[in-house]
Amino acid sequence: MKNIKKSFSYPIIFMILVTAFFTLVLSLLNYTTKDVIAQNAQIDEWKTLLYVFDVDYPNDNDKKIEELYKEHLKPFKVDDITIYGAEKDGKKLGYAFPVEGNGLWGTIKGYAAVDENLNTLLGVDFVSHSETPGLGGRIDEMWFKDQFRNIDLDRDNKNYLEYRPAADGNVDAITGATLTSKSVKNLLNQDIEEFKDLMKGEDLNGK
Repeated sequence: MKNIKKSFSYPIIFMILVTAFFTLVLSLLNYTTKDVIAQNAQIDEWKTLLYVFDVDYPNDNDKKIEELYKEHLKPFKVDDITIYGAEKDGKKLGYAFPVEGNGLWGTIKGYAAVDENLNTLLGVDFVSHSETPGLGGRIDEMWFKDQFRNIDLDRDNKNYLEYRPAADGNVDAITGATLTSKSVKNLLNQDIEEFKDLMKGEDLNGK
């Protein structure tokens, strides 16, 4: 009888010990890497902010990226929204602000930058999304992002971005990713308009 009890209890005790061991290992791994993960996320955000203002940076030099960020960008808040003013060679470039909206499979997040008069879209970049690789995931490709450079925002209607072949089209959609393309256009049009409204009457002297 004792042998039977031992045969039943041994696997249970063994599994408990194994589970406890791997839980401890994962906890230690998470503890030791969380700072690295946070730092990498910060570097990626700095890259995005430099990109939307078309400021060149070395992709493999984190220290230089941080230096360029501190040299060119200055964060400030308007209604609890963090906005980044940018300068280059003593000249005001404009402002970057967060953009966010629903994609096909989840939330698309990124940044957009406009000139200091809020009349020109300077650039767009995305920091996170769950779009399908090879289809909607192509919003990360340079050809797609680069076409959002220097787009006139001084329009009577609120459709600042429109896909060709529409008569007023100024950007190209991603072939085979209609819903993702539409989502990107809609979230940018909406967030650009909301940003322009937010900045109306705001004292931007020195920002």
